[in-house]
Amino acid sequence: MLTVATDSPAYTPWFIGNKPSNGKGYESAVAYAVARQLKIPAPKVRWVVEPFDASFAPGPKKFDFDINEISYTPQRATAVSFSTSYYDVTQAIIALKNSPIVHHHSPAQLRNYIYGDQIGSTSLGFINTAIKPKSTAEVFNTLNDAKSALQTHRIDAFVADTPTAQYIASSEIPNSVVVGQFSRSNEHFGLLFAKGDPLVSCVDDAIAKLRANGTIAALEHRWLGIYNAIPTIKP
Repeated sequence: MLTVATDSPAYTPWFIGNKPSNGKGYESAVAYAVARQLKIPAPKVRWVVEPFDASFAPGPKKFDFDINEISYTPQRATAVSFSTSYYDVTQAIIALKNSPIVHHHSPAQLRNYIYGDQIGSTSLGFINTAIKPKSTAEVFNTLNDAKSALQTHRIDAFVADTPTAQYIASSEIPNSVVVGQFSRSNEHFGLLFAKGDPLVSCVDDAIAKLRANGTIAALEHRWLGIYNAIPTIKP
């Protein structure tokens, strides 16, 4: 039995229909592909819920690994272990279509807007360290709270990984748009494990094989391809 965790709701395009167990969406598909490499059949994969900001807290885990758009950071890696990358991340800005940021987003202009994002997220960290706004970014408990704040004009924009940003703008927030994505960095998503879990090396081998045989690229093209065609801007 392989126990896999993610948050609830599980967002598109990483999962489809808020049902991680259906194998649809990039992260669900990656989890099952890793399981196959470990010789674990799909019926033996069990899903549990783990809130995003609790996943990288220190201590025992109720899962074998968590897959939930969790970026590797040195700080998080002091408390938990990560696999190698299963997705290389870019960040993107979401705003309402009538916002000045849509047309005025030079590096200097970006500092003038009010931002907000989910607590503990690398997107919030990106706002603070790369955009460096003049006003302190608002901090929200969930991404849904940040979405609501944008819709009520409490903030001018928020940041998310590019596929998530594109889905939010196209399907969740009326009259919103992705302003642009930032250049690819060294940020990546990794499967998250309890600190020192020996399963990490086995999963790293599985991911290496999935990259070598083209599975990772094919899954990325299938589930994320339409979400990545966004112009690049500079922070």
